[in-house]
Amino acid sequence: MTIHKEGYKSIAIATLVFALLNILSFFFISAALPWLSWLILVATFGLLLFILSFFRIPNRNMTFGDNKVICPADGKVVVIEEIHDTEYFNGPRLQVSIFMSPANVHVNRNPVTGDVVYSKYHKGKYLVAWHPKSSTENERHSVVLKRGNTEILVKQIAGALAKRIVNYLQPGMKVKQNDELGFIKFGSRVDVLLPVGTAVDVKLDQMVQGGVTVLATL
Repeated sequence: MTIHKEGYKSIAIATLVFALLNILSFFFISAALPWLSWLILVATFGLLLFILSFFRIPNRNMTFGDNKVICPADGKVVVIEEIHDTEYFNGPRLQVSIFMSPANVHVNRNPVTGDVVYSKYHKGKYLVAWHPKSSTENERHSVVLKRGNTEILVKQIAGALAKRIVNYLQPGMKVKQNDELGFIKFGSRVDVLLPVGTAVDVKLDQMVQGGVTVLATL
């Protein structure tokens, strides 16, 4: 397991706060209320461990396949439905959405190998990530990957806690399946828009792993 580069600053701040609070606790509280000083130590250490775990990148055996769409994120499948896309395709698409809790791994990965033909950031609201309107009203970043004649849109969506979306892709780039697409901090959602009729290999409420679980077959 390694720590994602997007976490370096957050981890440094969390470590500083942990050290400062416990130093103050030792000098001003421990003599009179040792139990409270221990409580502060345990609580702040637990918070520090949570921050570390949030930015973890576990070692995994990735799944690859020319005709496979691999899950771009860890989490739970919350939507499988046909929608009318107005951002890029201006037509019907099959949407599969993955909800990422704060406990999930939050690195996002390319579901296919291909060319980046679209990349756009949208300002927006911070509705809870499972809200139906979060796909179109929340802060989000959309990219479209083209493989042959097939185009797939991947949308990173901010949730009530996630207020920073990082995306590494720009139009004209060639990307490989399972390489990093971006990162979202503290709970969010990823939508994948597929051609109508694509065979979906996951089910509602299924827990999936980014870079491992096959989302669909082209």
